[in-house]
Amino acid sequence: MKIGDVMTRDVRYVSPDMTLREAASLMMSIDAGSLPVAERDKLVGMVTDRDIAVRGIAEGKGPDAKVRDAMSPQIKYCFEDEDVSDVAENMAELQIRRLPVMTREKKLAGIVALADLTKGSLAHTAKALHGISKPGGQRNQNRDS
Repeated sequence: MKIGDVMTRDVRYVSPDMTLREAASLMMSIDAGSLPVAERDKLVGMVTDRDIAVRGIAEGKGPDAKVRDAMSPQIKYCFEDEDVSDVAENMAELQIRRLPVMTREKKLAGIVALADLTKGSLAHTAKALHGISKPGGQRNQNRDS
């Protein structure tokens, strides 16, 4: 089974110039913990609720700070034609719960979350969950991590 068969296609994204308040409000309204950050149809980062709390509020940035001030610029992603098992293994290795899904032309096609993997096989989900839940030591909240 391919990631394109299980991913969520209706993906909302934010601009790096939007405020943290706007991003958090969108996350709340769509019940999501992360959003892709796009600029002129190009994926430039990801912002999570944790990024907003740790790189935003905890560092003294207010709700009117820009998404670019808290987002993660390093983007991990997968392609929609990749096998679910390969992506699950990658998510486990990277210890991440959500990945943007791209077309081979590098256009955002969707997002795959750990819960989406259950549409393929519980074995894939269990494998990814096991890797994601491994203790990783102290997390580094620097922008370059």
